Amino acid sequence: MSDENDLKSERISEAEHAVMEALWEQSPLSAAEVCDRVCKERDWSMPTVKTLLGRLVAKGAVETEPDGRRFLYSPLIERAAYVGSESKRLVERLFGGRAAPLIAHLAENETLTDQDLAEIEALLKELRR
Repeated sequence: MSDENDLKSERISEAEHAVMEALWEQSPLSAAEVCDRVCKERDWSMPTVKTLLGRLVAKGAVETEPDGRRFLYSPLIERAAYVGSESKRLVERLFGGRAAPLIAHLAENETLTDQDLAEIEALLKELRR
């Protein structure tokens, strides 16, 4: 697998991301197996999944492998690399590239739980070593 930087300039849409999550969870999968994992909760049909898979293949995020009369799909990018890249993009775009204002925003809007705060404190202690 490669990292997110190898993707063409097109970003992965929210709908495509749902397909990627299914593939990151288990792969390779056929289009029908992807649909089994995402179609019901998103009210999608098989043609929708096939369209999204085709877009992901075109973007270089997914590869196909023939398996009889069907294709199997596997991710070409790692989830961790994608999440890291998207997180960095969010911080750059909304918080001037600084993580502290993001954490302050989350804290001010009461979206951080006590567990979140404990994990952040532990991470900060680890980073200071």
